[in-house]
Amino acid sequence: MPRDRTPRDRAVLIDIDGVLTVSWKPLPGAVAAMERLRAAGIPLALVTNTTSRTRASIAATLAAEGFPVTADDILTAPAATAAHVREHYPGARCLLLNTGDVGDDLAGLTLVGEGPVGEGVDVRPDVVVLGGAGDAFGYAALNQAFRHVRDGAKLVAMHRNLYWRTADGLDLDTGAFLIGLERAAGVEAEITGKPSPAFFEAALAHLGADAADTLMVGDDIESDVLAAQRCGITGVLVKTGKYLPETHRSASGAPDHVVDSFADVPDLPELPEVIRTGDE
Repeated sequence: MPRDRTPRDRAVLIDIDGVLTVSWKPLPGAVAAMERLRAAGIPLALVTNTTSRTRASIAATLAAEGFPVTADDILTAPAATAAHVREHYPGARCLLLNTGDVGDDLAGLTLVGEGPVGEGVDVRPDVVVLGGAGDAFGYAALNQAFRHVRDGAKLVAMHRNLYWRTADGLDLDTGAFLIGLERAAGVEAEITGKPSPAFFEAALAHLGADAADTLMVGDDIESDVLAAQRCGITGVLVKTGKYLPETHRSASGAPDHVVDSFADVPDLPELPEVIRTGDE
């Protein structure tokens, strides 16, 4: 018999970039909205494909901007990647292609250097791991990854986001390069961050929450919102960050909710009325 659900059973998963912040600066009303959720006792987890910072660094940056979060509230694609590789390829030698320092979240992985065998690299990697795009994604590095995958290395990617929003506008992300690498090497990458179902399952387990009682708030309609809905989670699309009307119109499905920003999330009908009224 299904358990009785109450509004206070609700939990919320929240993307960071484009939902709470842009270029790590809070979007209007985001801090106050999170404070309202915290005050109502709603369990929260910040689930992010950000690959440039560790969980501890993200938490420190957000806390400095006023968000009531700690490192324990944050689940990152690099941490999920490390867990995936440790489970499925124990002891594997990994070649990491990533812009940013996420070493602390990749604890337990054996990372090998870049370049051809015999030119500063003693062993071939068993796994090629793609993190976040940036200056590290030059021709030489991508070509070396291509050759290793062609030689039999597994291809693991933290996400396949095509672009993300910065203070200067939209920038290309890993997915734009990953598509070409997959086509050229004739393989399909294993995705460890969003939209992987395993990533959402790990977030639910982290909160001890049921999918049917959980909301996912994101600015990426496919990777954040519709991917969560396929896992039984209520999807909430915000019109900030990378949101584009044309992407919304051409999406593979419809979000459960569409709101202007994270500031509107506490007023959603699935959440306790106490958040909306301020009553105890």
